[in-house]
Amino acid sequence: MTKKEIQALRRPFLRELFRNNKFNLAMTVLAALCGAAAELVISWLIKQVADLISGECPYSFGTLLLVTAGGFALFGVGWILDRVFLSEFRAKAMKQYREYVFDRLMEKGIQAFSGENSSLYISALSNDVNTIETEFIGRLQSTIQVGIAFFGALGLMLWCSPLLTLIAIGFSLLPILVSVVLGNKAAIAEKNVSDQKESYTGMLKDALMGFSVIKSFKAERSIAKLHDHSNAAVAEASKKRTRVNVLVSYCSGMAGAVLQFGVFFVAAALALSGKGITAGTAIVFVQLLNYVLGPIQAFPTFFAGVMSANSLIDKLAQALNKHVADEGEQIAPQLTEGISVRDLAFAYEEGKPVLHDVDMELRAGGCYALVGGSGSGKSTILNLLMASSKNYQGQILYDGKELKTVSAGSLYDLVSIIQQNVFVFNSTIRDNITMFSEFPEEEIDRAVRLSGLKKLIDEKGADYLCGENGSGLSGGERQRISIARALLRKTPVLFVDEATAALDAQTSFEVLDAILKLDGYTRVIVTHDLDENILRRCTGLFALKNGAVSEQGTFEELMEQKGYFYSLFTVSH
Repeated sequence: MTKKEIQALRRPFLRELFRNNKFNLAMTVLAALCGAAAELVISWLIKQVADLISGECPYSFGTLLLVTAGGFALFGVGWILDRVFLSEFRAKAMKQYREYVFDRLMEKGIQAFSGENSSLYISALSNDVNTIETEFIGRLQSTIQVGIAFFGALGLMLWCSPLLTLIAIGFSLLPILVSVVLGNKAAIAEKNVSDQKESYTGMLKDALMGFSVIKSFKAERSIAKLHDHSNAAVAEASKKRTRVNVLVSYCSGMAGAVLQFGVFFVAAALALSGKGITAGTAIVFVQLLNYVLGPIQAFPTFFAGVMSANSLIDKLAQALNKHVADEGEQIAPQLTEGISVRDLAFAYEEGKPVLHDVDMELRAGGCYALVGGSGSGKSTILNLLMASSKNYQGQILYDGKELKTVSAGSLYDLVSIIQQNVFVFNSTIRDNITMFSEFPEEEIDRAVRLSGLKKLIDEKGADYLCGENGSGLSGGERQRISIARALLRKTPVLFVDEATAALDAQTSFEVLDAILKLDGYTRVIVTHDLDENILRRCTGLFALKNGAVSEQGTFEELMEQKGYFYSLFTVSH
């Protein structure tokens, strides 16, 4: 992508930090203004007191005391404003940012994470958000304050001595150059830390999700080595970032010292040569240079923070821009004729076809089974029917409407899918059935009855907590919850993708039996289980081999042909 395109993607994320947050920001700016004004008042007072001692001050001692009281009052106002509004500004900025990122995440297509690393998003909403808050939002108010103090100090310096001010500006070029050169290095180091933490998060997720496999294969030491390697990469990236930050800090400090001592010695030389520079002017310049140095020293850190935040946002924005559910034509949530698949061909990688020449007619209200060996293309067909990709050749027609022209949101009002891996939230059985939405009680009762969940609810109650990812339920119970979800949505088309692969034979039969009893639904079942009692009740079977439909017909017809399906069925029994 071009730089302009990346900036365009970044813009809405940055806007979320300040949306409906401008008043809080304005109050923090006002607090910064009060703080900066108080600091400048103190600097002015230092000059006047020094000149008062030498007999060159035009103001009385009492006047200086009143101005001092005013300076402390400004400090107090700034503190109160900061206390009330700064925390509100930061909290609201990050809350809105997280909400926007999550909303964008929810806009992705149904199969988005089959080709993406979810650890990127976990890291973006944890590690990266903390970096953005600390390095960008957290430094924003203090940078504004030192910026205000900088311009105020510059004005006061011009009022005291234009010549000395020009000399100070000349010395300031060195720390500015340091900030420009080193700021980009800090941003690169921060992005590298983010990348390594993302990889570490992914490794942890894999280890926890595959814990049973690790234990059963006694692979603890090997996985520990993988963990240690990933952990070491994070530590090394963090070490490099710290080195860069230390370099930025020390170089900025050194450049600032050159500025301060250079101007001080020039001021002393001018005062000694009688060029109109008083002792108070020389002293106040040293004091004011702190406020000139402030932004020059703070800017490299803030600039690095902004660059780091931008790089993290850019990475996230580009990822969120992929696999977004496309808009298209709205269709009615009903199937009157059926689904037609004609000359369908598809490949995940160019030159490596997964499907070719697939033709299928799925009449509305029928129940169809896709059978075949592993890798024959069964699940890929189901995924394409769910609009996982539009990069296919041929046609997929819902009541004659080409799927590529249909909006994903509209399609999901027509179809539901039950998959092998059912995700159950750590909430009540009722919440998991309704997916946290409101439904009439009679509709919930119907879904519970038809899915076979009544016995579970009678035993444990609808308010039973299911545990993390349904750990408190059996595999069959989780599958029945997924069926109940689909029934409650009342979509006329129901896809079932290897939903019983991890279940025992009896539970598998009960789950498929419950699906087959759903009259009025168009059902397409991908199954590895060639149970005659199930297959005989299907309207039609499609036997897939090497990405194509090898045979199709009823169970009786395919058995009579004694072809590919007959061989599959015979071997399985």
